[in-house]
Amino acid sequence: MTEMRRYDVIVIGGAAAGLSGATALARSRRAVLVIDSGEPRNAPSDGVHNYLGHDGLPPDRLMAKGRAEFTGYGGEIREGSVSSVTRLPDDAFAVTLRDGGVAEGSRILVATGLKDELPDIPGLAGRWGRDVLHCPYCHGWEMRDRAIGVLATGPLAVHQASLWRQLSKDVILFSHTMADLDLSGHDIEVVDGVVTAVETHDDHLSGVRLADGRTIARDVLVVSPVMRARADFLKDLGIEPVVQEMDGHLIGSQIPAGPTGATDVPGVWVAGNVSGLMETVIGAAAAGLRAAVAINGDLIMSGK
Repeated sequence: MTEMRRYDVIVIGGAAAGLSGATALARSRRAVLVIDSGEPRNAPSDGVHNYLGHDGLPPDRLMAKGRAEFTGYGGEIREGSVSSVTRLPDDAFAVTLRDGGVAEGSRILVATGLKDELPDIPGLAGRWGRDVLHCPYCHGWEMRDRAIGVLATGPLAVHQASLWRQLSKDVILFSHTMADLDLSGHDIEVVDGVVTAVETHDDHLSGVRLADGRTIARDVLVVSPVMRARADFLKDLGIEPVVQEMDGHLIGSQIPAGPTGATDVPGVWVAGNVSGLMETVIGAAAAGLRAAVAINGDLIMSGK
């Protein structure tokens, strides 16, 4: 990649938040470049849910439709990963890719999402997004009435188990590393003991193995990953993820921002899960649109 012309906006991240914002800007006749690594967080999932008009659509098909819409308005897409973003003397930005290419933009929208760090349990990672899950709103209906296990790793374990209990009568909460779990009034069985592995049969989750040798049959296992913002490339601008904790337990990190996604660094916005751990796909898309409206207005006020 050689050095590119200057764009009005460079969008880093080409999933729901990034493409939504990029499309709105392109429709406002802005010169927009999307840089996308092609590693969406929801890639293992069979379908996107609670996205009005697109329920069940596979993530890659949703992104393909979004890309086609964006490029149809004149937007450009570059495959690659960003290594750094730096301020230029005229207050624009230089975006450097890992392959050495550089692009310049008057404004930056970061929509790179999160990286899920799963508990270090053998067999768990290979089932992620299939029958090892996190969000009941993303996958709950599809897993209704099955034998569901919830792995307690943090303060939200009881709440998480109660959400899944809406979807199935057969829910077990594995205490794992958490003690003194209070499930009074929830009608949920608790199984004590550290979980040491998940077992499969015919490419399906079949059970949860405990340190004492027991295996508890389950069709689904719910876990809470540590969700870390993918934003290390912003450190040269002084923007770094802020750790998020609950009751002393690490739950993730995110980039702090205002209601429209504006960061403390003028000219840089964020949208989607990189700045909101709990955003669903449709929420991330809405955040991208809000940021785009703010960015376009900022460009107009600056005479661009």
